[in-house]
Amino acid sequence: MSTNIKVNKPKPFLPHKEMATYNRATDLPSIIKVLEAGNPVLITEFYNNGSVLLKEIQRHLNKKLPNKTFKEQREYRAAYHKLSNLIIIEIEAHQLLVKKSPIIGWFAKLYPEISNFLLTFPQVQGLNSAWQWYENGISIPVLRNKIHPYYGTYFPTRFEHLELFDNWLKRYSGQKKTAIDVGFGSGILALQLIKHGFQKVFGTDTNPNAVIGLTESMGDTKLSRKIELDFGSLFGKWNKPSELIVFNPPWLPETRHSDNIDEAIYYNKMLFPDFFDAAKQMLLPDGQLVLIFSNLAQITGLSKSHPIEEELAEGGRFQLERCFKKSVKRASEKTKRDLHWRKEEEVELWVLTHV
Repeated sequence: MSTNIKVNKPKPFLPHKEMATYNRATDLPSIIKVLEAGNPVLITEFYNNGSVLLKEIQRHLNKKLPNKTFKEQREYRAAYHKLSNLIIIEIEAHQLLVKKSPIIGWFAKLYPEISNFLLTFPQVQGLNSAWQWYENGISIPVLRNKIHPYYGTYFPTRFEHLELFDNWLKRYSGQKKTAIDVGFGSGILALQLIKHGFQKVFGTDTNPNAVIGLTESMGDTKLSRKIELDFGSLFGKWNKPSELIVFNPPWLPETRHSDNIDEAIYYNKMLFPDFFDAAKQMLLPDGQLVLIFSNLAQITGLSKSHPIEEELAEGGRFQLERCFKKSVKRASEKTKRDLHWRKEEEVELWVLTHV
């Protein structure tokens, strides 16, 4: 693993001018005016005051902006993002200064060089959630042990695609000397491969936090000798062909409406052509290429084309051996988002071989 990679983290800052403050006694309409003028507001007294102010911003925007069509929703989100990120909170000696605050270990872990600084309240909320997941761990049905995802590392909240892969691995009869996991994220596929008897897994990821996090969680255990990681795109520094290549790419195409492009969720138009081109060189003659995907883009109307079907029809590099599909569980009744398309969603496991 490269030792000079830097962790992705919210950028700390110091007060640069007089800031308005907010506590329970502050007049809310006047504070909203301060935020709308583009000026920061510092949360004082209690941590929960930040949440109160966020709710007030939502109430204010609900009166002011329609939020029905896709375009209106984007405008609403942009306005909310702008105002909410002007809410500031203070950290002193790696702890939040306000009362009744959560303990967030990321402050000391990610910012060892600075102990007193400011962050925006939404950033701190994100750090708080991430710390709970990291500390308490997350149970994954296909793994014996919990995973402890590092800050800023994607981890799944649904598991049908992992179950599909696990069932496929149970029936896998090929060589188990090496496998390559492209874009390993929180390391679940790599851990599944080791569980099912692969001697060595080589993983790559373009997110430094994924590399730092999985390296830390393996420590100097046996796993650290079985899983080798590289910070790089596609196959990174690995140049030795393997009998199995596994890729769980993002499931949605990047569009011009995509806000804050997240490479774990959206793929650009060159990802699949570049991947298949490189995989052609990296797959042994009798090897198998496994892609874990979904029909999500088609059923939500984001794309008419399917990148794996396109490759099989036009690429001339790979042929289909099998495609397994599994329906996705219905969305929770509690969710407020409109997920009616869930009943049509299927996860897919594509097994390809050389033409």
